[in-house]
This record gives sequence, structure tokens and C-alpha cells, in this order.
Amino acid sequence: MEPQCETPIKIIDSHCHIASDEHIPQSFVQGAIANMIAALTAQGVNMNPKRLVQMFHQKMQDPLCDALVAEMAEAGISKSILLAPDFTCALKDCKLTIAESFAKHVEVLARHPGKFEVFGGVDPRWGKDGVDLFERSLVEFGFRGFKVYPPCGYSPSDERLFPYYELCVHHKAPVVVHVGPTSPALAFDTTDPFMLDRAARNFPAVNFIMAHGSVNYADNCAMMCAFRPNVYLDISAYQSAMRGDNTAGSVKAAVSRGINHKILFGTDWPVFRMHGTQRSFVETITAEDGPLCELNDIEKELILYKNAARLLEEAPAAA
Repeated sequence: MEPQCETPIKIIDSHCHIASDEHIPQSFVQGAIANMIAALTAQGVNMNPKRLVQMFHQKMQDPLCDALVAEMAEAGISKSILLAPDFTCALKDCKLTIAESFAKHVEVLARHPGKFEVFGGVDPRWGKDGVDLFERSLVEFGFRGFKVYPPCGYSPSDERLFPYYELCVHHKAPVVVHVGPTSPALAFDTTDPFMLDRAARNFPAVNFIMAHGSVNYADNCAMMCAFRPNVYLDISAYQSAMRGDNTAGSVKAAVSRGINHKILFGTDWPVFRMHGTQRSFVETITAEDGPLCELNDIEKELILYKNAARLLEEAPAAA
């Protein structure tokens, strides 16, 4: 009798970025690295700042996502969502305009058919030009959703975003909203998940996904998911909460709240590339004693694959 092979776990990574400093302002990177150096120094680790900067930039050399596709294959990830936040209004040292950044993402989609979806972000302060660009991204570029980055200095319920959300209604496009702190170059006072509430109420046909919702403002994010039908969260940045026993305690807390039909797996690649590979991050989540160990197979599949797949299925691909 032939041995039966276990069916591979289906996985969608709902939170990734292109690894290239073309898309990230230098001031953003400098602020993030300064925080890393301070944390290491406090722990007694003597890290040369120049060496840390060098290591970071070495991990940001994958502009066409070839390395990411290879890591996805090793990790068993069938598809990843690339998020393209717009920093260009808030930080003036961006190498690319947001239109140029979108064009780079179009190149990646063409190079790796079927491996990626793109959610494009536009700062609402760009006015009609920004709205027009976002509409083109959905109609012409093949993008599937919208990325909102409140640390750039606006609320996710800012009325200037409403034309974008109207487009999301029309195109059934999900919206990913950053929640919580980020580089000290940007603002934190616009990143509480409750600031999303007005938009979620005004646009019940739009599915909003709170990025990093198991790590930042976890209680508020869980409440929003439990009581707003169109609000979800992703677990990206769980690596920052990993303990010495190799479990992600924040994820285990999130999946114990009865909202597993609202939780999406995500890694925030390439932010944690110095901590490990996509395979190691998947293994952490799916280990027998990992944060999903008390869930049944249906709940695990929802988090790892089906929740993201369902939201993407509701967002038809551009013709």
C-alpha cells in the first residue's frame, strides 16, 4: 500500500512589500535603525551603527521580488499581497514618486504571474490627481486593493479618503490600514484602530484590514473585528513579539478571542529579514506547539488562507 501524503497547507501572505530602498524614504530608514540601535545598546549588544545600516540595505536588494518568490516556494506560500504605502507627501526624501512606485509594482506583477497581488496607497492630500491615479491602478494596472498609511499624518476616517473608499466600493477592493507605531520619522497619534470606526460605519461595503492588529492596540483591534462586520486584522509583525520559546504570544492571544474568521496571516516581509526567512516565520506559526496549536483545522485554514482568499475573490481582477 502506498503511503498517503499529507495535503500541503495553503498559505497566502497578506502583508508584504518590495524589498528596495527605492520605495522607502531614507529618513524613515534612519529613524527605524536608530530605534534598533537603542534597543540593542540597552540589552548590552555592541552593534556598530554603520554595520547595522549595511546589513539592512543588503536585505533590501530585491526590487523585482525574485528572492521573495524563492522564499515563498520554500515556505509553501502560494501568493503574497504587496502593499505600496505612499510616503511622498509626508517625507520629502523619497527616491520615487508614488506613480513611479506603482510602475515598479506593475513590473513585478508581469514578471511573476499569479504570485502577487498589489494594494496601492495614495496620500489623500494629493487631491484629484491622487484619486485618478488610484482609479487607474485598479482599472489599468491590475491592482486589487488600497493601502492607507495614517502615520503620514491623517486619520483613516479623513473625509479626503472617502473618494478612494467609493472606488473601493465600486471595485470591491479591500483596504489595508496601518495600525500602531512605525519609524519615528512619522506620526503615531493617527494610528489608533478606533480612528477607523467612522470609515467602517460609513462604508459598510468596504472590507478594512488592520495591519499589525495582533501586535499593536490588540484589544481595540479585536473589539473592532468582533463588532464591525467589515473589519479584519492581520498578524504581521508578530516576529517583534516572539519570545525565547519560539512562539508568538501575541498571535496566540489574538486567535483565542473567537474572531478567527477575521484574522489574516502576514509576515511584513522584508522588515524582519534579519530575523529569519519566510520558511522560518511560517514554521513558527504552524508548529505543533505554536500559536495556532489549539485551533481546529478549519480555523487554521481560515487564518492561513481562506480569509485572505475570500477577500480577494470579492475583488475581481482587472480585465
